[in-house]
Amino acid sequence: MANITKKVSWSSRGDESGGGERTPLLNGSEEVRYTRQVGLCVCVFQSLDYDNSENQLFLEEERRMSFLGFKCLEISRWVICGLIGFLTGLIACCIDIAVENLAGVKYYVVKQNIEKFTEVGGLSISLILWAVLNSAFVMVGAVIVAFFEPGAAGSGIPQIKCYLNGVKIPRVVRLKTLVVKVCGVICSVAGGLAVGKEGPMIHSGAVVAAGVSQGRSTSLKKDFKIFEYFRRDTEKRDFVSAGAAAGVSAAFGAPVGGVLFSLEEGASFWNQMLTWRIFFASMISTFTLNFFLSIYNNKPGDLSSPGLINFGRFESDSVAYNLYEIPLFIVMGAAGGLLGALFNILNYWLTIFRIRYVHRPCLQVMEAMLVAAVTATVSFAMIYFSNDCQPLGPDQSEDYPLQLFCADGEYNSMATAFFNTPERSVRSLFHNPPGSYNPLTLSLFTLTYFFLACWTYGLTVSAGVFIPSLLIGAAWGRLFGILLAAITPNGSVWAVPGKYALMGAAAQLGGIVRMTLSLTVITTVYTVLIIGNGLYDIHIKLQSVPFLHLEAPATSHWLTAREVMGAPVTCFNRIEKVGTIVDVLSNTSTNHNGFPVVVPVLGKICGLILRSQLIVLLKHKVFVELARSRLTQRKLQLKDFRDAYPRFPPIQSIHVSQDERECMMDLTEFMNPTPYTVPQETSLPRVFKLFRALGLRHLVVVDSENRVVGLVTRKDLARYHLGKHGLEEMQLAQT
Repeated sequence: MANITKKVSWSSRGDESGGGERTPLLNGSEEVRYTRQVGLCVCVFQSLDYDNSENQLFLEEERRMSFLGFKCLEISRWVICGLIGFLTGLIACCIDIAVENLAGVKYYVVKQNIEKFTEVGGLSISLILWAVLNSAFVMVGAVIVAFFEPGAAGSGIPQIKCYLNGVKIPRVVRLKTLVVKVCGVICSVAGGLAVGKEGPMIHSGAVVAAGVSQGRSTSLKKDFKIFEYFRRDTEKRDFVSAGAAAGVSAAFGAPVGGVLFSLEEGASFWNQMLTWRIFFASMISTFTLNFFLSIYNNKPGDLSSPGLINFGRFESDSVAYNLYEIPLFIVMGAAGGLLGALFNILNYWLTIFRIRYVHRPCLQVMEAMLVAAVTATVSFAMIYFSNDCQPLGPDQSEDYPLQLFCADGEYNSMATAFFNTPERSVRSLFHNPPGSYNPLTLSLFTLTYFFLACWTYGLTVSAGVFIPSLLIGAAWGRLFGILLAAITPNGSVWAVPGKYALMGAAAQLGGIVRMTLSLTVITTVYTVLIIGNGLYDIHIKLQSVPFLHLEAPATSHWLTAREVMGAPVTCFNRIEKVGTIVDVLSNTSTNHNGFPVVVPVLGKICGLILRSQLIVLLKHKVFVELARSRLTQRKLQLKDFRDAYPRFPPIQSIHVSQDERECMMDLTEFMNPTPYTVPQETSLPRVFKLFRALGLRHLVVVDSENRVVGLVTRKDLARYHLGKHGLEEMQLAQT
C-alpha cells in the first residue's frame, strides 16, 4: 500500500468524533462532517440489494409458479410501465400549465407597470415590483424544500443516477419528495431564476415509478395489495429506470432520447427487454402530455407539442450545412467544452462555500431570495441600458415585447432574452430572423446569464440546468453566426444565426452536463473528458456518494482483494443463538448489513444473510425451541419480507425477552446459500468488475480452504481513485 497517496477522510459509518464542523448535506438533510484540510465532506450512505437472494423460500415460490403465472408477471411489468408513462406525462402537463399561467401573470403585471412608468417616470417602482414578485415565488419554493423536504432540491438527476448505481439515497423516491419537487419547480421557474423545469421531470418520473411499481404508498400507509412480487430492489431499479426515461421524454418530447438518457446517464445495469419496456413508458409519457395539452389549448387531438420545451420547427434550408462548416462546428464543440468546464469549476467552489457556510434552512431561503432579486435587478438594468431596438413586424412572435425607450413600432431586443421564460428565450434565439439581435446585446446577455446560471445551480430550490445551458449556448452560438456572416464573403447566405445558435446550445449542454443526447455534438464530450467531469458527477463527488464508475482506476491491478476488503468479518453459525444475533444487530459501532453464515469450527462459508432478513425473523419470532429432541419452528413466507420492504423496522423497536434470547435461530432456510465469493488474491479491477456488473452489495473474500477472511462492500471499492498524485485512497473513518 506504499504507492497509494492517502488524501481524504471518508466516513463509512456515523462519525461522531471531533475534528470538523457538522453541516447539512447538500440537497439533503443528512448530517455530514466537513474535513477542513482537504475541502471534502463525508457522509453516510447504504447500498441497495440488486442481487436476488436465492434462498429456499425464493426457490420454493419459483417452483410453485406456473407458466401462466410468469406470463402474468411479464404483463404486469408492461402495465406498470404504461402507468408510469401516463402519470409522468400528466405531472409534466400540470407543471407546464402552472408555469405558463403564473409566469404569464407576472410578466403581464410587470409589463403594464413598466409601460405606465416609462411615460411618467419612476421606473424604480417597476424594478422593485419585478424583484418582489420574483423573490415571493422563489421564497415559497425555497421554504418548502429547505424546511419540508431537502431531498427535492436541485434537479434530482445526481440522486437518481446514484440510486440506479446501487446507492440508497435517503428519501429520494418518496411521495413527499415528488409533491415538493413539483411545487418547487413551478415556483422556481415562475420566480424568474436561471433554471429550467425539464431536469426535475426526470426525478419526478423516477419517484412515480418507485411508487407505482410497489402497489402501495408507505408515506400514506396505504397498501393496494397489487404488484407485491416487485417489492425488492432489483425490480424497483428497473422501473425507476423507466420513470427517468419517461421524465426525459415528457420534458423534450423524445422517447428515444429518454431511453438513451436512462442507458447512458442513469442505469448501471441493463438488459434488452428492459429497453423495450422503457421505450414504451417514454412513448406513453409523450403521448399523454401531448393529448392533455391539446385539450388545454382547445385543439383536441392536435399532438404538435412534443414536450415541455418545444424548440420549434427548423426549415430544411436554415439548418443545411456545407463541408467547410464542419471544422467550425468542431471549434464550437471545443468552445462549449471549455465554457462548460469553467461553469463546473466555478459551481464546484461555490458549492464548497455553501456546504461550509450556507447550511441552515433559513440561510438557504435567504440566499435563494437574494439570487431571485439580483436576477430581476440585473435583467432590468440590462434592458434599461440597452438601445438595441428592433422593428415590431406583422409576424412578431414575442410574447411580452417591451417598447421602453424605443420608438413607436419597435421593441427592446434585450427584453426578448431577459423578459421571458428561458424556454421562450431559447426558441427566439433559434428562430428569430437575422438582424433581430446585435452582437453587443448577445455578448452582454451571454456573459450575464452565464454567471447567473452558475450562481443559481445548487440553490435549495427544485430546478434544472438543461435550459440555462441551452440558453447560454444558443446566445453565444448565434453571436458566432452573426460574426461569421459579417467577416466572411457571402457569409449572410450560409451563416444562418439560428443554425449556429442550435450548434452552440448543443455544445454548451454537452460541456456542462457531459451528455451525448441528440442535441449534443460528440466533439464536446472529448473536450470535457480532457478538462474535467460533468456537473452531475461533480455534485455526486461533493456529496461523497460511493459511486462506482464504469471501470476501476487504471493503475490498480497490483491491488488485491485482501488489501481492499474489510476485516475482521462478523459471521453467524447456521444455527445461531438469538441473543448473539440481537447483540450484533444492536452494536452501533459496526452497523453491518450483511453477515456470512459459516460452518461451526471449520469457519467455511455456507451462505450470506442480510440485516433486513434477520430483523424480519426476529420480529416474527422465528426461533427454534429445544423441547427434548423435538424441533418446532414457525413457517415464514416471502410475503412477510416483502410487506416489510423497504422501510424495515430498526432493531431497537423489536422486543426480545430474556427467555427468547436463549432460543436458537436456524438460518438455513432464509440465507442465500450461494453468495458470490472471490479468492483473496483477486486483483481490484476483477473485484470491481464483478461487483458492479452484478449489482452486488456484499462480496465475500475467502482463502484457499473457503474460509471467510474478509468482506468487500461498495465503500471499499469507491475509496480508490486516480488523482494528481496517482492512485489515491480515501480513508474510512472508524467509530
